[in-house]
Order: sequence, then structure tokens, then C-alpha cells
Amino acid sequence: WNKMEEFTVDQVTDDLMIEAKKQGYSDVQIADILKGSPSEDDVRAKRVGANITPWTKQIDTLAAEYPADTNYLYMTYHGSEDDVGSANGGVMVLGSGAYRIGSSIEFDWCGVSAIRALRQMGYKSTMVNYNPETVSTDYDECDRLYFEELSRERVLDIYEKDSAEGVIISVGGQIPNGLALPLDKAGVNIMGTPANMIDNAEDRMKFSDMIDEIGVQQPRWSELTSAESAFQFAADVGYPVLVRPSYVLSGAAMNVAWSDEQLKAFLLEAAEVSKEHPVVISDFIQGAVEIEMDGVCKDGEIIAAAIHEHIENAGVHSGDATLVLPPQDLTAYQKERVRDASRKIAKRLNITGPCNIQFVAKGTDVMCIECNVRASRSFPFVSKTMGVDFIEAATKAMVGADTSDMNLPTLETRNRPANYVGVKAPMFSFTRLRGSDPVLGVEMASTGEVACFGATKEEAFLKSLLSTGFKMPEKNVLLSVQGDLEDDMTHCAWQLHEQGFNLFATRKTAEVLNKNQVPCTILEYATEAGEGEKSFVDAIKNDEIDLVINVPTHNSTRTEDNYLMRRTAVDFGVPLLTNLQLVKVFADAVYKFRSGELEDLNPETLFEHYQSETDADAWTNPNEFH
Repeated sequence: WNKMEEFTVDQVTDDLMIEAKKQGYSDVQIADILKGSPSEDDVRAKRVGANITPWTKQIDTLAAEYPADTNYLYMTYHGSEDDVGSANGGVMVLGSGAYRIGSSIEFDWCGVSAIRALRQMGYKSTMVNYNPETVSTDYDECDRLYFEELSRERVLDIYEKDSAEGVIISVGGQIPNGLALPLDKAGVNIMGTPANMIDNAEDRMKFSDMIDEIGVQQPRWSELTSAESAFQFAADVGYPVLVRPSYVLSGAAMNVAWSDEQLKAFLLEAAEVSKEHPVVISDFIQGAVEIEMDGVCKDGEIIAAAIHEHIENAGVHSGDATLVLPPQDLTAYQKERVRDASRKIAKRLNITGPCNIQFVAKGTDVMCIECNVRASRSFPFVSKTMGVDFIEAATKAMVGADTSDMNLPTLETRNRPANYVGVKAPMFSFTRLRGSDPVLGVEMASTGEVACFGATKEEAFLKSLLSTGFKMPEKNVLLSVQGDLEDDMTHCAWQLHEQGFNLFATRKTAEVLNKNQVPCTILEYATEAGEGEKSFVDAIKNDEIDLVINVPTHNSTRTEDNYLMRRTAVDFGVPLLTNLQLVKVFADAVYKFRSGELEDLNPETLFEHYQSETDADAWTNPNEFH
């Protein structure tokens, strides 16, 4: 560092450049060190011009006992020759990187499907990923596997050394998608949707402008230019408002503000996360249903589509929501509005490859809130429920191959699937995150998911819920909801009472239930229980409660008691529901199960399901993988 900061990029010697690269300095870091504020491209041009490029090395998987022949590769400046020659062509696929909240095995499934589709079509495939826990980094899945960082510099090194035909960035989630513009400006052939159109979808202001331009309805919005303009917008439309940064995954720094004080804090957080891209503030639609369209496009035309709905109302991140496919509660009008808007958006963005468009619907309003020009985390669920691999279709579209023989469901398809319903439920790791609050919001928290099929929505819902580790309650249910929701909760409580459950409730909830003639037993608040009085914490810890229902809102004042109830339930392994729409579906499903309307709740594996399918029911060949 001390040596390099004395020179400009033109003055740096080859020996000093090699020393810096061997010590792990990236081109971006070197550009920051050197005098004259050179760009990353200036440093790269200097380095490549001096023939200072990394060597391709092979990981010895046989401990030097036999010649290694696997394609585990990495790049390093500590070497004097390549272990393998150039690939001389092929298609690079960028993986999803480390598993974390927002990016997990769903995107790895997409990467593997893309690789397999490429190889089936006769293309040489190269996977770039740095997570050894993934299937995409199995040596036999691709022709070349680079254990490397997903950075502009390293992707360019591999692309140029292997003379790749192009790079697929749309199957690995947000990390590769965020490289669209940098790679495009460096001359990389981005396969699929043009990089400038990806930017138009990711940049919140450009996207909102575009949506207005093509006549698609969206919530009222404004670009964040100053804190004063944000406060003025909130005053004009009324709270709540949603703060939305650009180029983020899993809703990072996305927040719903209910007051000036909250808005001020959220603006600072969003500006920190989205320093180089605009932040947009929009009207948050309360009580709206959230709808998604997962699709595959070719030259701006949608060639495969699946519309699914969330059980939870808008305000829960799509990665934490419970998805239903085909939708069971949307009206024909709402679905047609989604189809019409999806066509317009796909055409305007000239999408080729996977896309995910999200909507909120309330009354006759069906408003677009987001478009991801990449695979979404619901693509595996959609593919398995619809019986065809959407990523295979997307990969074929990106390389210009024919998809007419794939029997793809389109926006015009109305009866697929016809004889069952798929429900995808999230899984959480709150038990391992000591002290965390197990309540959901617009920023993603789930770490996994389970999907199940059933003859009805209720059957599929209960199967998926039980598959996440949720235990069916036997006798005692504890209720505590915010006052705004007590009337709605009364109906669910009565259903549970009718099914023979003993209801317990905190004092204010119990007052409403008793007034509405729903029998329940009062448990004291944990923060107010006197000596000899039983609080809800005591009941949970003593294994007297089989299910906890705690539904807070922004108006909740007993935040400490609510937190203690949720956290104690998680810590003692008691099933917990924190969303009113989930509670409603759960109550309906339990009613149908106990009245004998649901045949059985023993989930089969997907492969067991395939074995029970008749040839007439199946859309795929018996040996086809999806």
C-alpha cells in the first residue's frame, strides 16, 4: 500500500503490480490507492497490457496420489503456467454465492437447471460460484467449474481467458444480476435481457417512470431527493409509506413507515444501502392481496407464465409469504389485469429469459410494485407445480433455441394444474437466532421453504405447514391480537372453539371474545402478572399451550408483552402464527380436516407423487428430470 500510493497508474512498475496482485489487491482497491484517481478499467488496461493476468489452476482432489482429472478450477497470480488450457468457447453461468437470508438453494436449483439445459443442447458450460455447499459446484454438473468470487474483475478474467460465447447472469439471484451493467460496459456478451433493460427494472426511479409511460397502474410514488421531499410526499398521500432502495435482494433496507420519526430513520438506512442508485418512496396499500407472475420471455413476448397468490396480505416479503398455485381466491378480473400488465412490461423491457413481476390488488385496483428481470426464488416451486422446467425454457430462449415442444403454460392457459393445488410455506431459523423477534415484515427473514400438493388449498396448506415442523395443536390455543383485528379474529376463534379447542387469551383480547360470546380463559400479561397470577409466559413454559396466535400491528402498544409471547413460544417449541390471513386459512383447514373433508395429511415426496401419477395426468416423460 505504502509503495503504490506514491505512483500514478502509468508509473506503476510491472513488478509492483504483480506483487500487489499476489497479495490479494483487486483492481478496484489498486485504483483507490494510486495517485490521480484512476478507474478500475485504467488499472485493468495497465495490468492486461503488461500481460499480468491470473493463471488457471486445478484443485488436486486426489492428494497427489494420482493425477487429478476433475474440473475444480481456480485462478491465482501465484503460478507460472496454466494447469488447463482455454475452454475456447462455451457459456458461463454465474451462481448465487454464499447461502444467506434471501439467497439459498432456490437459486442454486436455477443455476443447475441452466447448466443441464445447456449441456443437453450441446453447449460447453462453465459455472462460476464460490459455495462448495451447492449442487452447482459438483464437478460433474458442468464442463468447467471455477471456485471464484462473483466480481466484475474475476468474471472478466475467466470470460477472456476461456473466450466464452456469453454469460448468463439471470439464474443466480441479485449478486450476478447486479453485475449486468459493469460487465456490459466491459464488452461482455450478456445473454438474455439487455443490460440497460435490467437497469431499467432494478433502478426504482427508472422503473416507476417506465410503468407510468406504458400505462400500467402502480401505487403513487416519488423519487427521494431530500428528507423534506419525503415528508411532503407522506403528508400528501398519508401514512403508511414504503421506502424502496434499488438493486437490493430480500428487501434489504425496505421499510414501511407509519410516522415522520420512523420515516427519517428508514431514509438514512436506505441511503446507506443504496448509495449509487436512487431510493423511491411510495404509497403503501393496506389490506391488499399480493400477486406474482413468474414467466419466461423471448424478445419481449411471454412464452411461459404462472400466476400465483400470497395468503398473507401485502407487507410480508414474497420470500416469507405462503404461495398458492393456481390462485384460489383471485377474481377473473384481477387475473386479466395481471396478464395485461405483464405483457406490457415484458414488451417494454424486451425481456428474454426469466422474469418475476409482483402486483398488489385491492378492490378494482391491480398495481405493479416490482419487476425482477431474473429468476425468482419461486421458480423451483412453479416449475414443479406446473410440471415443466421454467429455467430450461428460459435457457433455451436466451440461446435462441426452440421451446415449442416443451408444452409450456402461457398467460392464456386456464386449467393447469387442474387436479391439485400447490402451496409453498416458508421455514425460519428463529430458534437459532437468540433474542430475534419472530414477526414478519417487508424485509425477508426465512431461511428455507417447503412445498406440498393437495386436492384443495386447505389440504396443501396444512401439509406444507406440517412439513416445516409445525405441530398440529391438540387442545389449548393462546390468542392475543391488536384491537384493530379483534372483530376479524372473533370468527377464527369461534371456529377453533367449535372444533373443541380450549381458548386462552390476554386480558383485552379476552374481553372482546367474551363480549362476542366466545368462551376463553384469561392469562395475565407477563409484565403485569402479580404473585400467584398465571401469565401467558408461565402457561407456555409449563407446556400448557399447543398453539400461540399473536398478531401485532403498528398500533400495538404492548410491544414488550407481544415480543415475550412470540419469543417464548419459539424458545419452547410451541407453534406460532403471527399473521391474520394465515390464521384464517389455518382455522378453515382445521375445520375441514376435523370434519373429514380432507383425506389425509401425510405428505408424500415429489418422487412418490410422480409414481402415483397416471400417464394421462403427467405432462412430462417418466425419465425427465425437474
